[in-house]
Amino acid sequence: MNQQNLLYKWLFIAAVILACIFGVIGFPKNIDQLRSNIGKNINLGLDLKGGTHLILEVQVNDAVIAESEQAADRLREQMKIKGLSYDSIERTGLGEITIKGIPADKIRDFDDLLSKDFDTAWAKSPAPNDPNAKPGSVAYALKLSGNTIATIKKDAVTQSLTTIRRRIDDLGLTEPDIREHGRGENEILVQLPGVDNPDRVKDIIQNTAMLTIQEVKDTTPYDSPEKAIAAHNGVLPEGGVILKSIDRRNSTGGDQYYILNRAPVVTGRDLRNSRVGTDENGRPDVGFTLKADGAKRFGAYTEANVNNSMAIVLDNKIITVATIQSKITDSGRIVGRFSQQDANDMSLELRSGALPASIKFNEERTVGPSLGADSIHSGIVAAASGLIFVMVFMLVYYRLSGLNAIVSLFLNLVILLAALAYFGATLTLPGIAGIILTIGMAVDSNVLVFERIREELRAGKGPVQSMKQGFDKAFATIIDTHVTTVVSCFFLFLFGTGPIRGFAITLVVGLIANVFTAVFVSRSIFEWEFSRRREATISI
Repeated sequence: MNQQNLLYKWLFIAAVILACIFGVIGFPKNIDQLRSNIGKNINLGLDLKGGTHLILEVQVNDAVIAESEQAADRLREQMKIKGLSYDSIERTGLGEITIKGIPADKIRDFDDLLSKDFDTAWAKSPAPNDPNAKPGSVAYALKLSGNTIATIKKDAVTQSLTTIRRRIDDLGLTEPDIREHGRGENEILVQLPGVDNPDRVKDIIQNTAMLTIQEVKDTTPYDSPEKAIAAHNGVLPEGGVILKSIDRRNSTGGDQYYILNRAPVVTGRDLRNSRVGTDENGRPDVGFTLKADGAKRFGAYTEANVNNSMAIVLDNKIITVATIQSKITDSGRIVGRFSQQDANDMSLELRSGALPASIKFNEERTVGPSLGADSIHSGIVAAASGLIFVMVFMLVYYRLSGLNAIVSLFLNLVILLAALAYFGATLTLPGIAGIILTIGMAVDSNVLVFERIREELRAGKGPVQSMKQGFDKAFATIIDTHVTTVVSCFFLFLFGTGPIRGFAITLVVGLIANVFTAVFVSRSIFEWEFSRRREATISI
């Protein structure tokens, strides 16, 4: 037997063992640090560690309504640019806009606008005109198709999922589980291990954080919307909207309302990034930068409106009203009397993007750590009991060769835990079940090899030849059983939910480790044993 090849095998096995041990425990200096390292490297799921379980429902109709409102605003602007008169443009249903009072002689121009300058997803159809409309005028309804509405709803869920994941990741929470929930097509499951006070997380999740910068039509602050309208003879300026100011620099202490242009200059979709800084008084503020297209529009607007006022609006509330002193292109600041946490949260929400629709919390549960501790204890007891039973059986039935199998089992578990640590995977209760099943698969592989060796010995072959033939003949069967199990795990991962996926991943990693330990390591142990004896014998 080639001693050099055997040496290389054991050097490789030693390197794998050391790398696995390091991945699980690191370099601890004492018992406390050992426990701390294991806790950091092996991430426990919600069912083991405890934490918060939330099921959110995305109000997808809000996304369709928002799309309709934005389309109505765009149509008003385009009609104004084209010089086309109308009586009203209003959203009249889910995915429907009604335009009333279009002069009959301008129908061709209106159709030209729709075909060239408006979203082709909107289909035109006749609509009942207002009885008080001007003679000779017509009305049309623009509607989104059912497929388009379904796409908007689906995109709303997908965007909400991405936005929520970004916000929670930025909070620095360890191994959150965020995914679509199978129970309802508009639901999202959020599991936060280790979080037992979810109030702040819920606030971060449900804030829409929609940033807009809008022209101020009237710089006078009013005490109420009614006074704002009364100041303009009871008629709101065309394209205007009244919003409340929550500027903390307000010295009067009372409510203040401003009249803004409904159509924003730039929105949060034009945002490139946001960051927390400090103002000239050392107080926290939030700076932001715009993408190239947004910066171009913002620069043109501010250059044409020097000394005029603009409002920074977040979630339809005015954060601040500022005077444009010079051309501004790609950056700006939101200032106010913010606390550090207020500034951090606002920056996080802006950076992660706006939710396309509001969120409803359908379910909230807090799982106590005692439940996780009981689960861990039960899982460890089950795994240890199974392992001890297997060890005794292998030693009694296969004698000293059973010790070979026990070494392979322990190494299999070490490799499995190390893989979970290196890949940052989360260990759940179904994952522990996968580990226990892996023990069974590992024993099965050793039994296949040992029975093959026994058959060769009964055929009159020597111990060394029987060992080689036993491993060679059993290898194909081991690969066959493992591949079929891996294929089953693939479908479990593809169609299963989070816990089922955790089970599938743990089992696949255990199976890969098992091929290494039951074939490569076990054979190396036999070869090492034979190399140190003059007369080859095998206890099996």
